[in-house]
Amino acid sequence: MKVLVVGSGGREHALCWKIAQSPLCGGLWCAPGNAGIADVATCVPIAANDVDGIVRFAKDTGIDFVLVGPEEPLVLGLADRLRDAGVKVFGPSKAAAALEGSKGFMKDAVARFGVPTAAYGRFTDPGKAKDFVRAQGAPIVVKTDGLAAGKGVIICQSVEEAEAAIDDMMVGQRFGAAGTELVIEEFLDGEEASFFALCDGTSAVPLVGVQDHKRAFDGDQGPNTGGMGTYSPAPVLTPELEARIMREIVEPTVRGMATDGKPFNGVLFAGIMVVPGKDGEPVPKLLEFNVRFGDPECQVLMRRLKSDLLPVLVAAAEGKLAGTELEWHDDAALCVVMAAQGYPGDYKKGTEIRGLEQAAEIEEAVVFHAGTKRAEDGRVLATGGRVLGVTAMAKTIIDAQRQAYTAVDLIDWPEGFCRRDIGWRALHRA
Repeated sequence: MKVLVVGSGGREHALCWKIAQSPLCGGLWCAPGNAGIADVATCVPIAANDVDGIVRFAKDTGIDFVLVGPEEPLVLGLADRLRDAGVKVFGPSKAAAALEGSKGFMKDAVARFGVPTAAYGRFTDPGKAKDFVRAQGAPIVVKTDGLAAGKGVIICQSVEEAEAAIDDMMVGQRFGAAGTELVIEEFLDGEEASFFALCDGTSAVPLVGVQDHKRAFDGDQGPNTGGMGTYSPAPVLTPELEARIMREIVEPTVRGMATDGKPFNGVLFAGIMVVPGKDGEPVPKLLEFNVRFGDPECQVLMRRLKSDLLPVLVAAAEGKLAGTELEWHDDAALCVVMAAQGYPGDYKKGTEIRGLEQAAEIEEAVVFHAGTKRAEDGRVLATGGRVLGVTAMAKTIIDAQRQAYTAVDLIDWPEGFCRRDIGWRALHRA
């Protein structure tokens, strides 16, 4: 098969790395890709959100199958356009991608489907939003309705902080059009985890659990980011809880979207908060849905996945997932994100990264690239906020952590930083 992966992040590098191992893959392209992806796929200079350009390239090149990585092209309707052009694609339609494209749409939908989630309100008027906050009290969560690159969620510890966030998003337009409408919801106090399921419109197949670290600095301090590291398995997600998430959250959503005439085909990414129930037993509640693999969750998923990924994605695209079972390595995987100093705020681009070859020599470590490019003289330069995902696999979380940080310490990039405590929750439980 001729395969095209759309995107340029660590998620897409991990997906290309895995797909390239498939005996079904006869050719692999990535649009636009990055310096690391270029080692396993042919990169083509087409932006991920250039819907016309991607459709044209797929047709001209005779691409058999497209995997769309980021959310923006899905929300723009890339999957619909590819299907209309006769190209097989893994990714939801524009209508189904609204589960991530509009948090208000998602909350209204799951409320209809009976999915357990936080109480909420939707607002287009700053004054009414502030009235709601004053009535509810704090802590409270303020979210942009639209896409904000994973940064449009603010957990506010006081009413004043929430009012400032409302002004920042709606009046100051910090996130542009994404903040024209806000979703304000109840703060759920518990332990957060990421749960993924492959969907074909009617069936869903669960992946293994993952736990992410959203805050920028050690000890879960600092601003929210797109994710500073992940590990899998996630001890908080017991087999019983995973079965309950499928039964109470994923499957009702798949059924409900199909009933609404918006069948979901792709990967459904559920952000889960595990909270104590009435009798103290852990209860999963939905924070939000995303309609693509997480980044950096995808990195640890691809490291642990033993099955060939490509035929499973094709089965999902063809509506033939029922009965599929995936094989996973028993070993744990852990990913440490290296980001540019200043991220998630302003950061410098174009700084050189050295030592990547030495880091890749660490046993069971893979350095996935996110925001990189290769200069004409061969140097690898940082081009984004989150730049590398150093991912290791070992028998236990602590061993994977040790391997990952050994590789991190071999990378010579003074302008970068990372958290030094990825996996702390799992280690604390152990």
